Order: sequence, then C-alpha cells, then structure tokens
Amino acid sequence: MGETAFVLSGGGSHGAVQVGMILALAEHGILPDLIVGTSVGAVNAAWIAGWPGKKGAEKLADVWKTVRRADIFPFRPLTGFLGFAGRSNHLVDPSNFRLLLQRHLSYAHLEDAPIPVRVVATEFTTGKEIVIASGDAVEAVAASAAIPGVFPPVVIGGKRLVDGGIANNTPISHAASAGATTIYVLPTGYACSLRSLPKGALAMALQAISLLTHQRLEADIFRYQDTVDLRILPGLCPLNVSPLDFSHTASLIEQAYFGTSQWLASADSEAGFVVGDLMFHGHAGHI
Repeated sequence: MGETAFVLSGGGSHGAVQVGMILALAEHGILPDLIVGTSVGAVNAAWIAGWPGKKGAEKLADVWKTVRRADIFPFRPLTGFLGFAGRSNHLVDPSNFRLLLQRHLSYAHLEDAPIPVRVVATEFTTGKEIVIASGDAVEAVAASAAIPGVFPPVVIGGKRLVDGGIANNTPISHAASAGATTIYVLPTGYACSLRSLPKGALAMALQAISLLTHQRLEADIFRYQDTVDLRILPGLCPLNVSPLDFSHTASLIEQAYFGTSQWLASADSEAGFVVGDLMFHGHAGHI
C-alpha cells in the first residue's frame, strides 16, 4: 500500500474549511503519511503534523474559532503609512501572526513533526517554488504565508521568501514527487458569491489571489489525475465570505465537515477526480 498525502491550499480565512475536512477525514480513519501545505494551508498542515488524528483536528478547530482578523492582520496606522510611503516593504506587522504560531505549534523544527510535513514558499526575486522540509517551523510557515506587500519577506538560507500561493497554491506536484500514491486535496475554495466587492485594499488583494491561483489547481489536477489516486474534497459553494473575514470560521468548519462526511459516505470518494468537480456548486449550503 502506497503513501497517503494531504495537500492543503492557501486562502486566508477560508483555511477554516480545511479544518472541517480534516475532522471528517479523521473520523473515517483517513490519516496522512505526508502533509504538504501552502500559505494558510501551511498553517493547518504544520498543526496537523504535530497533532495527528481526531483530537488534533478538534484542537485545531477550537483554535480557529478564537482567531480574529486582528490576530493575523492588525491595523497599525504607522506601519501602513510607512508601507504606502515607500519606507517599508509591508503594510502589516507580522508579530501577532508569529506569536500565534509560536503558541500553538507543538514542535520547534519541521523535521521533528510526528508526520512529515513540507511547506511551500516563493522566492521573491525569481518566482521559484521553494519547498521547506526542515528548519525552524515558525519561520517556514511564516514564509509560506507572507503575502507580498502585506507581510515582509522571510529570509531563510539567504533567500527572500513570500507566500507560496504565488508559485503553487495547491502543491500536488510535491506530494506526487515525494512518492504519495493517494493524494487527498483539501482546497479552501474562493469567495464566489460575494454580495458586494470586498472592503479595503487587503481584502481585494486576497480575493484576487484566490481567483488567480485556482487556475493552477485545475491545471495540476489534469496533469496528475492519471498518475496518482487523486481525491479532491468538495469545497463550499456558494461561498460568500471574504478571505479576510474571520467571523464565520465556526460555520465554515461545520459546513465543510458535513459536506466532507457526506462525500466520504458516498461512492464519489472512491472514484477519484471527475472533470467538473472543481465547480463546487451544490456541495454545501449557504452561510
């Protein structure tokens, strides 16, 4: 029997969707031998790698339900002003986000995780994908989630690293190259039914990134669907929550748990990827 990998994409507050998926997978006895994550998917991946199984997923859900926007994107006028004035390379101080990681990750270095974990970042000057499998866990996850212009780049090994979603938002390729034969893809989806445009420059940027990176996911699925057992978990659509809005995490977790549980109980979960699955419509209800 080959290795099973979980691949977790980026998507801001939509990372709560993955928590519901992980809960349902754990309840059905589906656990990964390898986890690969990008951006907020790297955050969830790093947690689950340290707390595998249902209890770990429940603890992750508890953490997500307490997170608010200020814990990730605090509004500090001086930092923002310096960024807009060209005297700083970022608009948001990453201190709160780093403290959150330090408080909740159960290991100091990626190679110490009970389940092997890899996070994907982007080398800012070249756009090259950088896969991090060892070293300081907080630094690695912070690099994978460093939205350019919003957070400062993270320097690791002399490379200036930013959000991995720019190069590869759903790194199926790295799970396949590591030898995984069954790959569960946990997409966050994207806000497809917003009643109005996202409010603020940051919210607009996150929504734009989520739309652009979705295209790479489709391309990778078509590339690998005939070489590995690829299982795409059902996303939530309509999804009318901005990736910057952290006030709906409990509802997102619940809906994703319900949708994934139904999918796992059906024949669809054994059938692999079917063209059209990424449309997402009709898999879950409204918020």
